[in-house]
Amino acid sequence: VSDLRSSTLPGSLDVSRSMFDLRSPPHRSMKRYDSVSSVPSSTSSRKDSQGSNRSLDTITLSGDERDFGRLNVKLCYVSSVEQIWITVLHCKDLCWPSSCGENPRICVKGILTLPKPVHFKSSAKEGSSDIEFMETFVFAIKLQSLQAVRLVFKIQTQTPRKKTIGECSLALQELSSQESSHWLDISPPSK
Repeated sequence: VSDLRSSTLPGSLDVSRSMFDLRSPPHRSMKRYDSVSSVPSSTSSRKDSQGSNRSLDTITLSGDERDFGRLNVKLCYVSSVEQIWITVLHCKDLCWPSSCGENPRICVKGILTLPKPVHFKSSAKEGSSDIEFMETFVFAIKLQSLQAVRLVFKIQTQTPRKKTIGECSLALQELSSQESSHWLDISPPSK
């Protein structure tokens, strides 16, 4: 985190002071800018789904709009031995409910949604916003069977209790022998 208050860039006085610095009194010459654009926030507005204008200052994120993080996975299909290789690499910007505690143990559970589902699970890691898993799972399944299914990932806490905190999925119709990397947005768990 950089301290924007001590910036020495010429002409940057208006934006160099942090708008979150509550220790200093507000300065009349300071303008506040939204992160969305360089338009002063007092004049910016956004149309909601009904078409009415709302100030960006009044928009709060509901649980469904919050960013839950992203999961990075790699996929490869080795046709000579009819195997799918699934590598769970990395969870980035991961969030979890406060009810799960400060540092819950977190794992990734995967499901291939075949008629008889195939389940696998990573080892549990200490919770943080960025977690590296680097684990590969290999299953012998015919390519034709895989092209009609999805690969579902559930991000779960193991401690203090088992709970799904987010999920994401990926269609497998474009599997190939060329390894592909995917960043999947984690959503709140479906009810």
